[in-house]
Amino acid sequence: MSTPLIAIAGGGAAGFFAAIACAEAAGPRATVVIYEATAHLLAKVLVSGGGRCNVTHACFDPRQLVTRYPRGSRELLGAFHRWSPREMMAWLEARGVALKTEPDGRVFPATDDARTIADCLQRAARDAGVQVRTQSGLRAATARPAGGFELQLSTGERVTCTRLLLATGGNSQAGGPALAHALGHAIEPPVPSLFTVNVVDPRLTDLAGLAAKHVAVSVPGTKLQADGPLLVTHWGLSGPAVLKLSAWGARELAQREYRFPLTVNFAPELSREKLREALTTARAQNPRKQLGTWCPLSQVPSRLWERLLAAAKIAPTQQWAGLGNDALGALAAQIGAAEFAVTGKSTNKEEFVTCGGVRLREVDFKTMESKLRPGLHFAGELLDIDGLTGGFNFQAAWTTGYLAGQAMAASLNPAASDTTS
Repeated sequence: MSTPLIAIAGGGAAGFFAAIACAEAAGPRATVVIYEATAHLLAKVLVSGGGRCNVTHACFDPRQLVTRYPRGSRELLGAFHRWSPREMMAWLEARGVALKTEPDGRVFPATDDARTIADCLQRAARDAGVQVRTQSGLRAATARPAGGFELQLSTGERVTCTRLLLATGGNSQAGGPALAHALGHAIEPPVPSLFTVNVVDPRLTDLAGLAAKHVAVSVPGTKLQADGPLLVTHWGLSGPAVLKLSAWGARELAQREYRFPLTVNFAPELSREKLREALTTARAQNPRKQLGTWCPLSQVPSRLWERLLAAAKIAPTQQWAGLGNDALGALAAQIGAAEFAVTGKSTNKEEFVTCGGVRLREVDFKTMESKLRPGLHFAGELLDIDGLTGGFNFQAAWTTGYLAGQAMAASLNPAASDTTS
């Protein structure tokens, strides 16, 4: 009698980690096979973090960790108690991967090379006996009356498996949402998360690369707001502040077709009254200085200061002493509440994260098994889970993959341990 086949659809972070966890726990009791539709394994691992792979985030309190997930925070709380960044970092270090934690909490391999992580995962899979099939995507899956599934591969082959894990990612082109739907699951429509915004505005022209260390951004008429560093790009605005806003507002901003006003406060540590007071004090103490050559707010980059002056219709040669109250108010508005018209979005570097996917209430987060279809498991971005930038999406992939892999191994009949392939 052959050993049970456990099929993993998707050769990304979640699929690989689930396969490793399952194969290490099951040993010879099962055959674990990864089916990847493309010729490329661990593609996101290799491009994330600018090719450095932001593998997780050094946040070790599950209650704090879940606050970084716009969707999935409630479901992940218990899961993170079982497999958190602490366990993930220990797992990698035990397999020879030296890690480093940057001041903002992001964790990278000490080599600054994503290939270090990919090689570790592939080596661990090989050592555990995981079989990997590339260019062998899952076209269809049918539940068998006696249990298990019959799979149809893109190669034309038909395979029967005891357990099936869908870890194809959130992109509908990968086929995961359609497969889950065909097996009875409701799918929350996927929309982009973690995106930058397109803005054409004279205040930003030729300022690509300019960064403000700390701003607050918001969308008027909504509850959406975030803070953090801001980066001016060739196409508009990016940086952690914008990426956080895009994650929390993924659905609402999609409904607006990515056309909305964006308010930026370049001095969020000052209230509106304190900001006006600071400008009034600057005028009184430096009456002969020209506004174009002296900015009293160190948090506002000088080149941006010049643009904000122009937007407030203040000549750079204007002396502070001659700045009227109306002009001072206009300048304060540009600093504390500059409004930009967003006309679209762009992908954050090479990364692509979506919200949407398999509805979370239909999944048991202790085992990542379907509540509707026994033997079917889920992991990674195919679930309606997404995190902020900073290693949080990878941690969700590691955690859900690990729990699914452990559960699939535990489901095996112990009596099968003495069978041969």
